[in-house]
Amino acid sequence: MALTRRTLIRSVAAGSVLAALPDLAPTLTRAAAAASPPGDVVGKISVGYQGWFSCPGDGAPIGGWWHWSRDRFQSPSPTNTTIVSWPDMREYARGYPTAYPNLGNGQPATLFSSYDQQTVDTHFRWMQEYGCDTAALQRFNPFGDEGPTRDAMAAKVRSAAERYGRKFYVMYDVTGWTAMQSQLKEDWTTRMSAHTASPAYARQNGKPVVCVWGFGFNDDGRPFTPAACLDVVQWLRAQGCYVIGGVPTYWRQGINDSRPGFADVYHAFHMLSPWMVGRTGTLDGLDWFHTNVNVPDLADCVAHGIDYQPCVMPGDLSAGHRRHGDFYWRHLYNMVRLGAQGLYVSMFDEFNEGNQIAKTSETAATTPAGSGIRALDEDGTACSADYYLRITADGGRMLKGQLALTAVRPTPPVAGGGPPATNLAAGRPASASSQNGPFVAGNAVDADRSSYWESANNAFPQWWQVDLGANHPVTRLVLAVPSGWEARTQTLSVQGSIDGATFTTLAPAAGVRFDPASGNTATVAVPTTTARHVRVTVTGNTAWPAAQLAQVEVYAATGTSVPPTAPGGLTVTGRTATSVSLAWTAATDADGVADYQVRQGGATVASVSGTSATVTGLSAATTYTFTVVARDTTGAVSAPSNAVTVTTDPAAPTDLARGRPTTESSHTQSYGSGNVVDGNPDTYWESANNAFPQWVQVDLGAATTVGRVVLRLPPSAAWQARTQTFSVLGSTDGGTWSTLVASAGRLFDPATGNQVSLTFPATPARYVQVRFTGNTGWPAGQLAQLSVHSG
Repeated sequence: MALTRRTLIRSVAAGSVLAALPDLAPTLTRAAAAASPPGDVVGKISVGYQGWFSCPGDGAPIGGWWHWSRDRFQSPSPTNTTIVSWPDMREYARGYPTAYPNLGNGQPATLFSSYDQQTVDTHFRWMQEYGCDTAALQRFNPFGDEGPTRDAMAAKVRSAAERYGRKFYVMYDVTGWTAMQSQLKEDWTTRMSAHTASPAYARQNGKPVVCVWGFGFNDDGRPFTPAACLDVVQWLRAQGCYVIGGVPTYWRQGINDSRPGFADVYHAFHMLSPWMVGRTGTLDGLDWFHTNVNVPDLADCVAHGIDYQPCVMPGDLSAGHRRHGDFYWRHLYNMVRLGAQGLYVSMFDEFNEGNQIAKTSETAATTPAGSGIRALDEDGTACSADYYLRITADGGRMLKGQLALTAVRPTPPVAGGGPPATNLAAGRPASASSQNGPFVAGNAVDADRSSYWESANNAFPQWWQVDLGANHPVTRLVLAVPSGWEARTQTLSVQGSIDGATFTTLAPAAGVRFDPASGNTATVAVPTTTARHVRVTVTGNTAWPAAQLAQVEVYAATGTSVPPTAPGGLTVTGRTATSVSLAWTAATDADGVADYQVRQGGATVASVSGTSATVTGLSAATTYTFTVVARDTTGAVSAPSNAVTVTTDPAAPTDLARGRPTTESSHTQSYGSGNVVDGNPDTYWESANNAFPQWVQVDLGAATTVGRVVLRLPPSAAWQARTQTFSVLGSTDGGTWSTLVASAGRLFDPATGNQVSLTFPATPARYVQVRFTGNTGWPAGQLAQLSVHSG
């Protein structure tokens, strides 16, 4: 059977392992290894997103229990399953009953559908809350029965990424895709490239990001020749893309999981992301790979000007690899100290292999009884459902220099299920007793480890101070100097103040060691003390006659602050068939309100910083009840607001063309036919110029009764009025066509929304084509949206 990322690839790492944790010293620095500047993948946490679960009744074209069951037309059960971990279902608006036994707490065993927009929204809200910057949307061969569902998932991911301020990119998995060389190009041109118009589509070095996973793997599922693979990489580069290669673990040597002869293919990518799932399940194994594989991998990438994005993994929960977070943290630590340009987390929602970071069942109480599925407390340590998301958040902060490089996992297994602790000093106003040239106080709170504050020389004592903006129960500081500096000891003390005038000592003067072997960082613990202003006073430095600080982070004790007041006056300000808009009055809190969470039936359906929100992905003509809570900067949550109940509007006519496959007679530049069905009014198709007639058509998937089409141009006033001459044709087989609307000139006017609606007798059609023969505004056919309706 061909190996895929759904099948654990077991390999034994040869050679000795690193013997002890103190030997885990930094080997390269992030700055030295950088091939590209920070972007949407360089310097960021990317997560693999499958989005491949569906359930009967969710509307997915593929039908059945996709990826939940071996036989997708039978309900999942302990004997008919593809999963080894169970999701925490508390925040999903809808669960689908299964044939599993009830949960340990007696509740029915239900599973989510990725095809529900609320599911995707929930996942991307978690990405926002826990610092997952970019999602790599997995895309397998879309020319089989998965295609229509994969197409729809791309649109759902785009919507969620735009809503929650995340980035996404397409990650092609070529496993089993025999016609990959030609069809991948066709898919990108006619379908996926349209999504690059979204502000949420990931870009690196100004180019849209695309990943191809699977070239060079030594198995029957990916038998492609080096020439075919190189052709695809070079073609994507020629389209203006930044191309990532998901490559074998031993890509550099061409052994074990890598075929020989692929060096030119690997070196043609802009970024390499070697696979790691299934390669080891031990800490020693991670250390061995760091020294014997990752270090020389990075050196090779640096030599060839390629960015390096190693795969990091939480470990297979079903195999007992996780060690309540220590395995994941060691992998993150090893890759950050290595100097990786970015990290690829495998995976976000991979419940099939047990290496998911999405919220997971905590105990046997929320896992099907007698199923043998392990919960997060499988090794006897209680872990909250969001534990691996919180570890990811801390790992991302360590990657970006916002958290000191540390081999000791800072994330506790149970922390109330909330987001990670906040660095209260980040970006806050800072001052100092003096400064040396450009090395100002603000450099210590700017999240750039290469910038620093330095006091006047030969003039101890000196102090540096930050205003946290509100009183907090301060409990520790993390101090740092630039990571490339030699070791030094600074003698310093810490003071705190409520008013900025009267200070008390939180930590007495002591020598604090900054050593490159531990990331040139040091943690100073203090008795929990309420303070708004925190000061570090330095009286000595063994390496330079001045005080020096590149980073000062301040943290507060959790669970000790007074919750915010409840938001008030919750009202409905608008509604559609699929959304409800809400507004409320602000809460107050001594620590500062971090955000507001809109809740429906106990689940959080929106998270915003302001006092209004729109909840989307709702069902038409359905009654919902909402409340709002406030959360402060320490994680404390208010009581709920008043509840409001609202019924959504009746369903609007269904657009049969939205997200469906398209074809065209031609297009110019990046204005491909997929733009007419992407739901974005600002993207458009444009044919070759000065070459009428031209056409664009959509495949509805099956013969369907149609009776109305709506055609739109971009609504921007920059598009002046124009008359386009066109006809509308229909076909049930794509070969024989009938005229639905005769050819005539039709006005697109910005004053009326730049749209034309045409009604015709109800006719069965699978394919709908618009054929253009003239345009008074431009010598080409132009269309931003083609909506097809039954009547």
